[in-house]
Amino acid sequence: MKTAFIFPGQGSQFVGMGKSFFDDEFWPILSKQPVDYLTHINDVCGESFLKLMFEGPIEELSLTYNTQPALFIVSAIVADLMKNYNGKTPDIVAGHSLGEYSALYCAGVFDFRTGLTLVKKRGEMMNKAVPAGVGTMAAVMGLEPDQIETIVKAEGVEVANYNNSAQIIISGKKESVLKCIEPLQTAGAKRVMELNVSGPFHSSLMSPMADDFAKVMNDMQFNDAIIPVITNVDADMTTKSGQFKEKLVKQLYSSVYWMQSVEKMMQQGIEIYVECGAGKVLAGISKRIAKDSEFLSIDNNDDLLKYTEG
Repeated sequence: MKTAFIFPGQGSQFVGMGKSFFDDEFWPILSKQPVDYLTHINDVCGESFLKLMFEGPIEELSLTYNTQPALFIVSAIVADLMKNYNGKTPDIVAGHSLGEYSALYCAGVFDFRTGLTLVKKRGEMMNKAVPAGVGTMAAVMGLEPDQIETIVKAEGVEVANYNNSAQIIISGKKESVLKCIEPLQTAGAKRVMELNVSGPFHSSLMSPMADDFAKVMNDMQFNDAIIPVITNVDADMTTKSGQFKEKLVKQLYSSVYWMQSVEKMMQQGIEIYVECGAGKVLAGISKRIAKDSEFLSIDNNDDLLKYTEG
């Protein structure tokens, strides 16, 4: 059966993420991987970064510039272990927002150090792009996407994530997003909830950082993908290195078409979806789209070994 590896984005982090892979029992397996994870993590993120991932506090781990490299580290390790230790190579890869960087790593577009450096820079630049408190995001549940689009557009708010038919994320200036809550509820939304985020991600408010981020990527080596990647900005299959740079820049201020991405994978015959990385959030979102498919989530050594034995 055809398999996709899918990679989670912000919101999936938790204290203790990835720790089991570095424990004494599992370290002999991880240390045999072709990547010197510890050296790259210490060089790019600092020698105390793994301690933050394993011990918290969650408030510091949840800061954008910490969350993004932490999630990338765990997803990259799981993907490597799945391929090199378990011998499982996916037919397609895709990642949700930040998770797209993990998907590109899995597909061989760039190496571990390059990916880690990129997501650290991305998190730092996002943190500075819009002053704290200026923008926000909200989840809208139980309302058709076209209805949501019409209502929020009137307030200058944009759709950030098309997660599934029952959950859409909106993004924009804080006062404008809050103004949308009542008309969305009046239109029939079951729930509208402001999210605990540090900025209006995937909205035009993030566009001022696009040129600077593009300059960061210009100096980095990108390769053609060895596994097709479904990209966020268009839910299309991509393999060419130059296109990835363009799409990663656009992704900063464009909608994440996750629902459409899963539908694309279904069209390609994917029957098994393996979430590689922290938590089970992305599998939960995706199950509502590919209802007849099998979903697995792997974020620790026990999950990995169970998948091997299965």
